[in-house]
Amino acid sequence: MSGVGDQSLEQACEAFVDWLDRRVVAAGRGDGLSRLEVAPSGTFWLGRLACEDEVRKDASDDRSERLDPCAIAIRLRPATAPPWSMTVTVRARAWVKDPKDGPDPDRRWWRTDLVEEVVSVLAYGEGGTFGGKQLRDAFAAVGAPGLSAEVRVDVEDWHRQTEVVVQLVNTSPEKAPGLTDSHLYETQLEVSGLPTVPFELEALPDSFRYDRKVPAYGVNVGVEVLAPGVFRTSDTVSVQTYRPDYWSGAAPQPDLSFMRLASDPLPQLQVLVDALDAYDHAHWSSTALDARQAAEGWTPTMRAKADGSAEQVFEELRRLRSGLALLQDRPEILRAFQLMNKAIARSAKGRGYASWRPFQVGFLLSTIRFLAEPEDEARYVDTVWFATGGGKTETYLGLLLTAAFFDRLTGKALGVTAWSRFPLRLLSLQQTQRFADALAGAEMVRQEEGVKGAPFSLGFLVGRAGTPNKIVPKTETDEITPDSPGMPDKYRVLLHCPFCRDENLQMRFDRQRWKLDHRCTNRACPWKGQALPMYVVDQEVFRFLPTVVVGTLDKAASIGLQQAMRGLVGPPQKLCPVEWHGFTYAERSKNPNGCLVPDCQGGKALRPLPMDAKRFGPSLRLQDELHLLRDSLGAVDSHYESLLDHLQIELCGTRAKIVASSATLTGYEHQTRVLYQREGRVFPQPGPRAGESFWTSPTEKPLRRFVAVAPRGVTLEHVSDRTLDALQRCVRQLKDDPATVCAEAGIDRKHVDMLVSLYGTDVVYGSTLYDVEAAGRSLGSNNTVEGINVEQLTGQTEFDDVRAILDRLEKPEEDFAERIHVVAASSMLSHGVDVDRLNTMVMLGLPLTTAEFIQTTARVGRRHPGLVYVLHKIGRERDAQTFRQFTQYVRQGDRFVDAIPITRRSRRVLDLTVAGVVGARTLMIREPASKQRLSTPAKLRQYARDSGMTPAAEAAAVAKVLGLDGTEDSLHREQIADWLQAWFADLEDPATKATFVSELGPRSPMTSLRDVEASAPIHD
Repeated sequence: MSGVGDQSLEQACEAFVDWLDRRVVAAGRGDGLSRLEVAPSGTFWLGRLACEDEVRKDASDDRSERLDPCAIAIRLRPATAPPWSMTVTVRARAWVKDPKDGPDPDRRWWRTDLVEEVVSVLAYGEGGTFGGKQLRDAFAAVGAPGLSAEVRVDVEDWHRQTEVVVQLVNTSPEKAPGLTDSHLYETQLEVSGLPTVPFELEALPDSFRYDRKVPAYGVNVGVEVLAPGVFRTSDTVSVQTYRPDYWSGAAPQPDLSFMRLASDPLPQLQVLVDALDAYDHAHWSSTALDARQAAEGWTPTMRAKADGSAEQVFEELRRLRSGLALLQDRPEILRAFQLMNKAIARSAKGRGYASWRPFQVGFLLSTIRFLAEPEDEARYVDTVWFATGGGKTETYLGLLLTAAFFDRLTGKALGVTAWSRFPLRLLSLQQTQRFADALAGAEMVRQEEGVKGAPFSLGFLVGRAGTPNKIVPKTETDEITPDSPGMPDKYRVLLHCPFCRDENLQMRFDRQRWKLDHRCTNRACPWKGQALPMYVVDQEVFRFLPTVVVGTLDKAASIGLQQAMRGLVGPPQKLCPVEWHGFTYAERSKNPNGCLVPDCQGGKALRPLPMDAKRFGPSLRLQDELHLLRDSLGAVDSHYESLLDHLQIELCGTRAKIVASSATLTGYEHQTRVLYQREGRVFPQPGPRAGESFWTSPTEKPLRRFVAVAPRGVTLEHVSDRTLDALQRCVRQLKDDPATVCAEAGIDRKHVDMLVSLYGTDVVYGSTLYDVEAAGRSLGSNNTVEGINVEQLTGQTEFDDVRAILDRLEKPEEDFAERIHVVAASSMLSHGVDVDRLNTMVMLGLPLTTAEFIQTTARVGRRHPGLVYVLHKIGRERDAQTFRQFTQYVRQGDRFVDAIPITRRSRRVLDLTVAGVVGARTLMIREPASKQRLSTPAKLRQYARDSGMTPAAEAAAVAKVLGLDGTEDSLHREQIADWLQAWFADLEDPATKATFVSELGPRSPMTSLRDVEASAPIHD
């Protein structure tokens, strides 16, 4: 490789990925091997063809034929009428088994020389077969008599345009004298000389952004276009994607560094908005669209869609101008924005970046109006949509800190500013750390700038899946006590101190304050040994109401069971007079004064709230990975989102602004309308062409190489094992024999250690827990490379094990043999796990949705070129169809994303959620208003009689809360009314078996949004 001496690390990575891929494909085909100990038919999974007789005998349907096909083919559309003249080049090898007394008794299988034959074809309208004798003689000449093949041309004239399928078929007999293996190996087909026209991708509609043309289709193979009119099969389908630049405006990029925007933001923001204005008018004006329509032959439908997109683009521009005007006119918003930038600058120090990407600032400008006009802006859900790895998390962290500073500057001295929910069962520790780092930076800035109010703090609300719901003095059940096994170290959440980055954190349970603390042991830490402002026990979150609460979506269900959840939607009841006991809630037998600290001695002399009760409502609810809120989970959550809105309106008179992030766009308008009963907006709007917009421009820097594999004749697990085996063997060869590998791959030896680190840990990804566990077990027993260390990351992995694994991945052991070599992962990995050392992945079958495919594969190659092998379960129709159009599937992935299946009108879901709505209204609204305990049926019964509660009135209220009060919802209202009748009957029954209010009625409130006993049917 020329220029290796001045090769950059990225160039070395690119060359190494190319070499890795060649080696893996060679392992699948058998390239370079001369002899084998075992039968090749059980070893190789690429390039092989079974004999036609065998396939016909075994094939009950076309799926089994795909598993070990007898033919490969190229499907073409001729540009002319028959006859068609073409040149077809066939390449193949055979494997032959020597007798026992052969020259190498231990390795009896040997590989023949290459058969390469050029077959002249002249095909008429009925097709035909060609080259049979020529190929049979060629196999005999290389020492494989008995093998035979032919070129077969099928003509399919029933399509809209005639299609020609040029096939290489293995016509060998299944068994014949002297024939030891009837398979052909390393097969390849090349067609030239036939004028063709491209196909149009049928799976997708016309679009002014995308080209639907496909030159040719492969059958059981991929197709490469070597030159105009020259097509060749490939055993894998390889698709290279490229890393974008985050600016494409004609004008120079403005200075969007954190410190410039902290000191003097307005001039740079004006430059940004003016550049967007110029770009939009250059690409989206009627004149620009007229020119494109004429040049590209748009249909009227395509032009109408372009006009609609242009309208949204100019609306986006208007929002940015509005945001800039607010910063110019509202000093407190400008100051909050500046302080946020100063805080982000502090938290980003030492991480290799000191500036925003333009789209991130654009999103902040487009949404900041919610601070000035919260009621009007609450009508919209703003979704930040950008390729995974582009910086979505940092974007909404910027918005969140701006809101937190704005709260402090306008009199909200404490309480929750934002509640951020993640849809997975186990919240990513890396995501949590990002929040903690940002808030620590904000807290230091708050102190330096003299901003009044409580310290900025973070709450971690996931419950028993990761941290305790509460800590009790002693227990006879499975509740956590200060002396429980693993306490307190197993509940460490932070990976490092957010103030000084020191990793030597100490967990301590403070009995006097009844708090589980993270403490930094670094004496130079600016937090000076105090407990970090981090709350990881549910009840501590409720006692101290941290500025930001991060947690799993599931926890929203607790709003129907636990009055202390009230602090996340409105004001708590009072303040305990005992220092460090925090806010109080409803009085209960174990908490007679409403304080959540066990055995509190504060008595009844509770203090009033230190702030206007209406300011306790959060400003923001953030929803990460919006596209995962689908099916039954989305339907259940839609009811609880409405309940959260209802409670905050009743308690504070406000609604929180909802901001979401998503890796996909399809159907977001419908999804946000169903989930939140609000209008959906997305930022940024897609550009005028695929992969191009004002905010990004394409480059030639490799991002990820996707390689589609359709295994033949062996199991997917075998291919996974052999692929990982080959990847590990390659890295070990680089480490042990760098001179040879560097010469082969064209790599400068100075990069060897870095390449071993960046490509020495592979990910094997399974859509199901069974796949993941099987992959881990199989690799441990079937690999030929010794000492492959495998770790699992799934929802079943213990919390402290997750932390330890992430730590080892981030900071690998010095000795390569002691490192993690393979991570067997489920969907837990696909959200918020960002490790720059993960750059190779093997996917066991396509994920169930395209959104999951996009999200999962984005976990590798985040900073350096990545390599992803997608092993298709080719017997499945969806996998087979995707393999056929894999290039388009990768390049136009967002167009293959299915619209989110979701409805709030599932009666099965309504049966699950009514109890939570009724319970929450009782706990959050009625009990505080009544100034008495309503936790038992007897007390609630008396209250209901005194207050005039009726089943009809409560049913109407519940229907309104859930948005089921329209003319089309009569059946739902009947269902709610029937449920309330049963609930009231239970309440009025003096012999009821219910001990607590939550036990009344046909069922208790859900304890988790995932408590769906069976899949809930989704109907619109």
